[in-house]
This record gives sequence, structure tokens and C-alpha cells, in this order.
Amino acid sequence: MSPDLTRAFTVEPWVVREPNLDLEQLGQAESVFALSNGHIGLRGNLDEGEPHETPGTYLNSFFEIRPLPYAEGGYGYPESGQTIINVTNGKLIRLLVEDEPFDLRYGTLHHHERVLDLQAGTLTREVEWESPAGRMVKVRSVRMVSLTQRAIAAIRYEVEVLDAPALLVVQSELVANEALPARDDDDPRVEAALTDPLVAEQHRSDDTGATLVHQTRTSGLRVAAAMDHEVTGPEGLKISSEATEDIGRTTVIARLEPGQPLSIVKYLAYGWSSRRSLSAIHDQVRAALAAARYTGWQGLLDEQREYLDDFWLTADIEIDGDAELQQAVRLAIFHVIQAGARAERRAIGAKGLTGPGYDGHTFWDTETFCLQLLSHVAPEAAADALRWR
Repeated sequence: MSPDLTRAFTVEPWVVREPNLDLEQLGQAESVFALSNGHIGLRGNLDEGEPHETPGTYLNSFFEIRPLPYAEGGYGYPESGQTIINVTNGKLIRLLVEDEPFDLRYGTLHHHERVLDLQAGTLTREVEWESPAGRMVKVRSVRMVSLTQRAIAAIRYEVEVLDAPALLVVQSELVANEALPARDDDDPRVEAALTDPLVAEQHRSDDTGATLVHQTRTSGLRVAAAMDHEVTGPEGLKISSEATEDIGRTTVIARLEPGQPLSIVKYLAYGWSSRRSLSAIHDQVRAALAAARYTGWQGLLDEQREYLDDFWLTADIEIDGDAELQQAVRLAIFHVIQAGARAERRAIGAKGLTGPGYDGHTFWDTETFCLQLLSHVAPEAAADALRWR
């Protein structure tokens, strides 16, 4: 890590802790805090979505085709390439406090901490924020991508008011064709091919969630994303959901007294296929969502911890005398198992599912770094990677 980034995190044996938010290092932190299981990848963006460096939600091997322009073409030059794309973003949970959006660029930030727990497989965030109007709130979220239920990610989001009663609105969303930073590319044809790459096929909502189904414009791959919620809070809270072609939204409205929590558990399910029908891929993610709700939030946490306890019994490397190196080695091992655990006969990308680097392609990195480790600590994942090869 760079010296600036090293100073952004504390040195601890089993966690990576960011005790303060540094907007100048936001992009690096998004990669460090990325969660994945080899099938789903959630970049470590803030719950509310903004500010961000690179928003990212990825599915292994889900790509769009883009042109490969040349100043002067020649025989045998490839005309197109494949690029991993940002799929439907289910991480978004927006908060309004008495009509004011929870946005760290405004108001006063009194406390902000994020912790990646390498043993629990979770990313925890705690914030104390004062709105421009002087309302104090405390927000705590825990995010996970399940290593045991391949199609599932989940978030627990809790908010309290600290000083006076307040009316809160929470908007939990699925967003397709999310606006992204401009690519470093001189040819507008490439930018055009990757702008709004998903064509809506179906959108549905029910009382507590929504489902969106899309297909890529050129590669013809179909993707479905679904969400559902469990909400606990004061009497009188209101829950409603809606869906349009590119947005699914569940809205929770509640009036809170100081110290009274509002808790929302958001379950997410993702699936994609180049062959399955619209109804089949829709039903697939709805079934995965039902299984996650049956397991429950605590059940998902327990499964995650049990999986990683077994993993670390074999995978851990203990280093005496250098606490920073110890932490770095464990973080590297954690990201390797995240990249390959549930890839299941799909490629392990050079960047895993932490971002769009190398367009999501796999290179020699897989054999050099990943397979040597996986063959010892997760041989079934190594076998799947070799079968893909």
C-alpha cells in the first residue's frame, strides 16, 4: 500500500479498520472493503451511494461487448472485446432526516468508522452525523456477501436519532444503468457501447421488495436482481414499494424518539444466464431470496462465520514480529478466497470482483497467485478454476 493509504487503516490482527473517512482515498478504500464470493462482487461504496469514486456491483463473467477501435485497421485485428459491466446496484440505502438527505459532504460528521472483519466476513460501518439543520443521527450498517448461499448478499441498516424526535425516510433501492465516471478512452464509440448497457425486460414490486430483469444490448446476457426487507421499529411506521424499468424502491417512513432504533434487513439475490428464459431467471432469484429469508439475518452471519472458521484453520499464516505484515497477508488471503470461493467453473478475474480493472479479464495472475493458494486451502475452488481453463 502507499504510505497515505497505510495511514488510513489501523494495524490489527484480524480486522482492517478505517477510523476516519478520507474522501481523497475513497477509491482505494472501495477496493479494500469490497466483498465477494466469486459469483457476486460488491465494491465497498458507501450505503447512500455518494460520494463515490467508482460504484460497482459485479457478477462473475457477466459482460458486454464493446468495439476495439484502431487509428488504422489491419487484417486479423479484433473488432470487439468483452468488458465486465456494473449490474443492478442493490447496495443503495438512502436516508432523509426531516427532509434533509444523509450526505457526508453536508452537515457535520462527528464520527465515521468502517471495519472489515476477516473472520466474520462482514463490513461494518458506524456514523454519527449532524444535519445542516442541527439534527443528530447515528447510523450503523453491516454488509455481507454470503459464501454459503451463492446468490445472496445482505445488509442490516440501523438508524437512531440522538437529540430530538424526528421524521425519517429510508429508501432502499435497486438501480440499473447507474451513472458511472467517464472511462479513460478517446473513442466515443466505446463510451456509447457501455452507457446504459442493460435493456429492461421486467419489473415487479410487492409490499416489501422488488425484482428487476434486464438483458445486455449486444452480448444478450440476462440478469435478474431481487430484494426483500425485514423492518422493525416504532408503531405506525409505513412500508411501501414500487418498481420502474431501471429502479426498484422500498420506502420506510417512521417517526423516532431519541434512542429508539429503526432496523432494516435487506436481502439481495442475483442471477444471470445466457440461455435461461426470463421467467426462469426471475423465479431463480425469487427462490434464492426466499431461502435467504428462511435462513434469516443471524443465520446468514452464523453460516458465514462457520465457513471462515473452517477456512482459517487451514489457510492462516502466522507471522511473528511484524504486525503490519501479518494483517496484510491475512487480507490478501481473504481476498483470494473471496475471488474464488463460489466462482464455480467461471474465471477468476485479475482483479477478482473488486472493480472493473482489466475489463474483468483473467490473466496469469490466476495461476501465479490464486491457484497455488486455493489448491492448498480450498481445493474444490481450485478444481473449478482448472475446469474452466
